[in-house]
Amino acid sequence: MDKTNRKPLIAGNWKMNKLASEALGFWSQLRQALKLTPEVEGALCVPFPLIPAMQAARGDCPIRIGAQDVSSHEAGAYTGEVSAAMLADLGVAYGIVGHSERRTYHGETDALVNQKLLALLRADITPILCVGESLEQRDGGQTLDFVESQVRNGLKDVPEAERSRVIVAYEPIWAIGTGRTATAEQAQEVCGHIRAVLGELFGAETARHIRVLYGGSMNGKNAASLLAKPDIDGGLIGGASLKPLEFADIIGAANEG
Repeated sequence: MDKTNRKPLIAGNWKMNKLASEALGFWSQLRQALKLTPEVEGALCVPFPLIPAMQAARGDCPIRIGAQDVSSHEAGAYTGEVSAAMLADLGVAYGIVGHSERRTYHGETDALVNQKLLALLRADITPILCVGESLEQRDGGQTLDFVESQVRNGLKDVPEAERSRVIVAYEPIWAIGTGRTATAEQAQEVCGHIRAVLGELFGAETARHIRVLYGGSMNGKNAASLLAKPDIDGGLIGGASLKPLEFADIIGAANEG
């Protein structure tokens, strides 16, 4: 698969970690180690309260700020929710939807994930749709069917003009935060299947432009082998993105690829 149509993206997901008061120190360390070329994009998806501090502290660093979730509602009596318009007003460039932790701990369905994805697109924020199977599903031979269902349901009703903007992140649940990583071959098998499904949904030409990321314990040591695969266009990085030097190493691997 020719990857020339797709700029690699290394996106960090801080989950519920760090404080706004740590933003300046983080950026200072990252800038010293970072070698980000124009051929690679970088992002950090941080908790809602950290977004203003991270925007202010990043200065002219090309790594952009993303959010980890969004409300499916535009506005109204939804206490505790954060709308896509609020995120756009803070300069957020990316938004994660459908992360397995949201699906597991908060009962988010494919239908709700789809509504959140559409809300981000309406606000001109690039959505990162997370999909991935459990260990039981993998052992039961259900991986490809399950992930395909998540992709199809998550991308329902995406307007034709917005389709190439969508990003899909394959994160096998059994590899998130466990230190256990899918082999490069396992990751490529699923990411390749995701691209085939995208081709069925949107046409082969659009599918060639959509980025598919791998997430699940990607780190500085295994990033290069994963990113070398034809259908893996970057990574959604958890724990390693909390460490400026290791996050820079992963971005470096994308630069070299």
